[in-house]
Amino acid sequence: MSGAGTVRPLTETDRPELERHLRAGWGSTRMASRGRVLEITQLPGFVARRHREWLGYAAYHLADGALEVALLESLVADRGAGSALLAACALEAQRSRCSRLWLITTNDNIDALRFYQARGFRLVALHRGAVDEARRALKPEIPERGAYGIPIRDELELELPPEEWPAFVERHAWPSS
Repeated sequence: MSGAGTVRPLTETDRPELERHLRAGWGSTRMASRGRVLEITQLPGFVARRHREWLGYAAYHLADGALEVALLESLVADRGAGSALLAACALEAQRSRCSRLWLITTNDNIDALRFYQARGFRLVALHRGAVDEARRALKPEIPERGAYGIPIRDELELELPPEEWPAFVERHAWPSS
């Protein structure tokens, strides 16, 4: 457990701040995933804070006995906020009796792939051309190129196996505020 901050559920009073961060960092409040668009400001989630400063936030979607991490953003690098937010999602998946904790990232997001895999997430699927299709049919504002100038084309699906959730929470959780 880290003394770097606390994690708490997003509240209605957080929604304007969340929207501001989403627009600044992502250019939109909507995320495309697996052929659908999620309005992030309408989803439940968590915020990691130190005093009043937002260190990061996560939003999730519960459906069919699974918790999808719809968005995870650490606003301050190397403070443990991203890991703490994932731990909060894993704890919520346990509480909600989910059988799956998963997420989607894009093929260009090398830093996210490093981050998730280092924390035990496993690649379970490649959805070839899924971003091209989402850009065409759902969310035209998705850029053609992403990190490191890599063309954004595919969705990569990762999951953390349920048997690993308790140890993950134990290792990465921050106190609730």
